[in-house]
Amino acid sequence: MALPDTAPLLVGLLLLFHAFGAWAIVEVNMEDKVEVMAGETAQITCMFTTDEGLGGTTIQWFYVLPNKERQRIYNKEPMHEAAEQNTLFTHRISLNVNGTAAVLAIRDVGVRDNLEFICVIKTLTPEEAEGRTQLQVFKSPTFPTIEAVETGISVNEEAPSKIGSCRVKNGYPKPNITWYRNNMPLRNTPPEVVVTSSTTIESSGLFSVQSELTMKVKKEHKDAVFYCEVIYFVPGATKMTESQHINITVYYLPTEVNIWVESPKGKIKEGDTLELRCDNNGNYPSSITTIKHQNSEYSVENKTMVRTNVKRLDGGVYECTFEETDNFDEISGSTKVSVNYLESAVITPKDSIAVMEGEELKASCNALSSLQTSTTWFKNEKLVSKGNTLSVKSATLETAGMYKCVVTVPEMEGMKTSSTLQVNVKGSPQILGPDVQEVETYETTVNLTCSATGFPAPTIMWTTSDGKNLNALQTETEDGAQSVVTFKITSNVKVFCNASNDFGSKVVEFNIKTKSKGFVIAIIIIAIFLLAILGSVLYFLYKKGRICGRSGKQDFSKRKSSKDNIVVEMKSDNTEEAILLGVNGEKQQPNDQ
Repeated sequence: MALPDTAPLLVGLLLLFHAFGAWAIVEVNMEDKVEVMAGETAQITCMFTTDEGLGGTTIQWFYVLPNKERQRIYNKEPMHEAAEQNTLFTHRISLNVNGTAAVLAIRDVGVRDNLEFICVIKTLTPEEAEGRTQLQVFKSPTFPTIEAVETGISVNEEAPSKIGSCRVKNGYPKPNITWYRNNMPLRNTPPEVVVTSSTTIESSGLFSVQSELTMKVKKEHKDAVFYCEVIYFVPGATKMTESQHINITVYYLPTEVNIWVESPKGKIKEGDTLELRCDNNGNYPSSITTIKHQNSEYSVENKTMVRTNVKRLDGGVYECTFEETDNFDEISGSTKVSVNYLESAVITPKDSIAVMEGEELKASCNALSSLQTSTTWFKNEKLVSKGNTLSVKSATLETAGMYKCVVTVPEMEGMKTSSTLQVNVKGSPQILGPDVQEVETYETTVNLTCSATGFPAPTIMWTTSDGKNLNALQTETEDGAQSVVTFKITSNVKVFCNASNDFGSKVVEFNIKTKSKGFVIAIIIIAIFLLAILGSVLYFLYKKGRICGRSGKQDFSKRKSSKDNIVVEMKSDNTEEAILLGVNGEKQQPNDQ
């Protein structure tokens, strides 16, 4: 409002300009648009020129309503300025005029401020000019969220299946969503790919967008990566945000079924635990997998079959069948299993064989097997022959004994069987030890043992030199017989061991010499006496200091002895007093010296 004393002056000026026909020149320049992020301060500049100067210039600011009408928000006259009351901007705007630039500042802008603003410049004359600027407010949306379908999708579905949905909230202007599969954008190309979007305008005026992707799923999509990309705008630029990546479960029928032996690795033998596994190159939930043994019709409804302690009859063809239960489509695969075996070793002749001394010994050992075998012969754990046949050109008594045939499968560890053969060599007996044996004893009873080899097992008889027969206990051994006799003796005597069979006999003589016990006692007494003398000598030397340990500080040159007696120190268990006995039998007290 102009001051009262200036009104006549202004009216006079107007009349003067009108009388002479002179009008002021006014020009306004403004940017087409001003971009700003929500929450910030927007500055709209109005550049103007006038030949009247600022003294008579009026600046007014308006914004355009939806009905295209103007709403004034600020008025600056030469002598007064103020924001209009009760508008959207009453408490948020200010005007700064600097020369020919009028800058309107709008604080804390929001999307509702996304309006067209008008700057009007008036002079004292009726001349005026105006300019317009579109204020564009931007708000970045939230990070996009993506959800994948939780259930699997079958490739047999006729209609497109939902893959997932993507949502972004509170953006301005409206964000755009694009779907990707393996970094390739997906366009809306029904019926293969269908993308549907919906937009929600929130009470704040911001936009929330949701997009859903449906498509015809194929087997090659089982490892595909899906995600959505959100494009949104900021002042002077376009930005992009990528969601998390998701995968989908694709169900598809197999084109191949495989069955294999999981364990044992390598060849299989009887007694092993057989584990078969089955799998296919499909991924279908509604299915049954069956493993069946064609030879026995043994089967399990599982992808794994375990058979313990397998036999050769458990070998053969095993078939795995995959059945899709919706349409009962089937597909199968098979494998052949071989169970190797090694039967018990069989020796011919069986159990035992008897040959004459000097004759040839011949025996064979065989074991039926599905694989190549190796045969060895042992006697007393010592290797004596290799190969199926045991052959000795000229048998001797040493040839007799227990032989063990061992059959193994070299290419499979643990496949082993064995059998034994008792070989007997017919011939006259042999007695272990020399023909004449000396026996000395102090006892009145003596035990004698006589061991004889030979086949048939010899009979052992005991006799004495005076023609007496002795009763003895005889037992058979692996290669003959053994006899033990026990009898009393009073003097030197000869005893004979006579071993005989159908092919001859052998005699061994035992010369038994008795010794007196009194003689032994005398020897013991003499030994004890000698030990006593030795102890006396050692003690004497010790007392004389000639044995180290008595005293290291004594002067041996000054020591004197009353007698050159040899003494023995005797101590009682009940006293520490020592009594010295000399060779003359006198008692002597110990000398401390």
